[in-house]
Amino acid sequence: MQYGGSLLAVKDVNASKEFYVSVLEQKIIFDMGEHVTFKGGFSIQKNYLQMIGLNENDISQKAHDFQLYFEVTDLESWNSQLKNIGGLEFLHDIKEYAWGQRCIRLYDPDMHIIEIAESMESVVMRFLKQGLSIEETAERTMFPVDFVKQCL
Repeated sequence: MQYGGSLLAVKDVNASKEFYVSVLEQKIIFDMGEHVTFKGGFSIQKNYLQMIGLNENDISQKAHDFQLYFEVTDLESWNSQLKNIGGLEFLHDIKEYAWGQRCIRLYDPDMHIIEIAESMESVVMRFLKQGLSIEETAERTMFPVDFVKQCL
């Protein structure tokens, strides 16, 4: 068996498509009207509940049990850019985790969680620029020294 991707049930495929293309800069691979597949392996689907024999009451918004994860090299720039777009709802502002990676989370038009995080290569480079040694960076990020060296 091979993993094939994730599918998000959406109410308005055009609003969702606009969000993923214009806001998150995702590229469409296939657009079949009610079903749109993006580069990276995720899809959006209108009328998904009807397809599987459920009704509108069987879906809950803001379930907080799933997220799509995207990586960027410049989180500060993305955060500023997204803050200037009206109508976006953020789950939280920039948050840093124990391993040093920073992220923001917001909702898509159907209230699915979207995480936008620094790539770990960017985290490594940030720590090295701040003066941490290769070994200190490896310890801080919980990544092997070889990974840190590959980022140079």
